[in-house]
Amino acid sequence: MKVWTKVHLKNRSKRVELISASLTNYIYGYGPMNSICKKYKITEEDRKTLEQYTANRVAGLLMLYLAHDTSRINDILNKYNISENAIEEIIPEIEGYIEK
Repeated sequence: MKVWTKVHLKNRSKRVELISASLTNYIYGYGPMNSICKKYKITEEDRKTLEQYTANRVAGLLMLYLAHDTSRINDILNKYNISENAIEEIIPEIEGYIEK
């Protein structure tokens, strides 16, 4: 029987930490986050809490990916595949340098 629980990984990789922090900054660095924080008067401390939570979740997913733990990744996908979400359409967005 599977029991859903949160696990905090102790065997961390500095690369995973760097990638997680970079991806979190990529997600929240620009775009609507600054205007949302101003509009709803979200404090800097609350924003740091949100960004830390996101970085921790991204790090967990990266660790599962690097461990090739597809069953745990599938468990997460199945649990959070909620049809009543606010996401209407996903349009992939990519940023970065490319060689020409």
